[in-house]
Amino acid sequence: MESNSQDRNLPASERKLQKAREDGQVTRSRDLAHLAVLGAGGLTLLSGAPALFDRLQAQMAMQLRFGARDVTDPASMLERLQQMAVVGLTACVVFGTIVMAATILGTIATGGWVLTLKPVMPDWSRINPLTGFGRMFTKDKLVEAVKMTAITALLLALGGWYISAGLDALSLLVLQPSSSALRHLIDWLTRGMGLLMLVVLLVALIDVPLQNFLHRSRLKMSHQEVKEEHKQSDGNPQLKGRQRQRQRELAQGASVQAVPKADFVLMNPTHYAVAIRYDDKAMRAPQVVSKGADLLAFRIRDLARQHQVPVLQSPMLARALYAHAEIDQDIPTSLYTAVAQVLAYVYRLRAALRGNGPMPGDLPQPDVPPELDPHARVVAATPST
Repeated sequence: MESNSQDRNLPASERKLQKAREDGQVTRSRDLAHLAVLGAGGLTLLSGAPALFDRLQAQMAMQLRFGARDVTDPASMLERLQQMAVVGLTACVVFGTIVMAATILGTIATGGWVLTLKPVMPDWSRINPLTGFGRMFTKDKLVEAVKMTAITALLLALGGWYISAGLDALSLLVLQPSSSALRHLIDWLTRGMGLLMLVVLLVALIDVPLQNFLHRSRLKMSHQEVKEEHKQSDGNPQLKGRQRQRQRELAQGASVQAVPKADFVLMNPTHYAVAIRYDDKAMRAPQVVSKGADLLAFRIRDLARQHQVPVLQSPMLARALYAHAEIDQDIPTSLYTAVAQVLAYVYRLRAALRGNGPMPGDLPQPDVPPELDPHARVVAATPST
């Protein structure tokens, strides 16, 4: 079920921001692009205008100079026109390239470069009149309308003040020589352009963080979306539980090959089997080298008997080791005493088999904390009748 916009009050996650970026949805500031265009165009005109005007003046003087060759050979006029056109086209190409580069840099300055075709792919929802009409009254459109109204009012007020302040000086230019009047006019236009770019710069400094805030507001998530994203990124807990169980079963099945190296095997006697190995020179504590339940337990038992590994009956300790010890890991410290009692019994048994002592009796039941026995917990949790 789609969440309402009122429910989207959680910030967008990094995964959703990355997904939006792949779809072409990034922060863009039009005012920063406008500043880049105006700034690059203004600086290009200021730096290149003198040289361009000198070149155009020289070309114009040459075009207005006629000789006997020009009268007898009218085709030379075409060469003059070509030269004039080359100068004009070269100036236009250079100016256009600089402005285009500034436009691209200004556009990607906020959101970075995104290479995707999704924004230009056909989408029928974009041409739906009802959907388009609804997008006209969103929070983003309202903020954009208020911003453009404020910018327009500011530019009109500033432009009116600047023109009225310089109107008297402009009217006196007709009394000056043409070269001096043109220089004063260029200076006046340059100051006006600088004042305009200053306003656009201030607007861009406000618009860049504003567009970033609006972009993240559009991508806000609901609690349900966050849960779904976590479920997709981490996987379904039930499925992961089954996968871990399957991996555990595979590990237990593969560990059967280590049973011949075990010092002894403890059984439930029918449901669980745990193979223990201890090397006092290489191990800090006894380790479980193999364990299994049901059919795997019988397989461990048979393999141990084939390789003359003692198989002992200790139901409580076998259940505790099966539940709390991992394969190829040290047994829990709370079971050290119980396993040590079994190891001592196994050492006496081996010594008796070698003829170095009497045969021990039955294995005494080791001391196992009741809270480590899963069977004891199940019995305790069952209500009495």
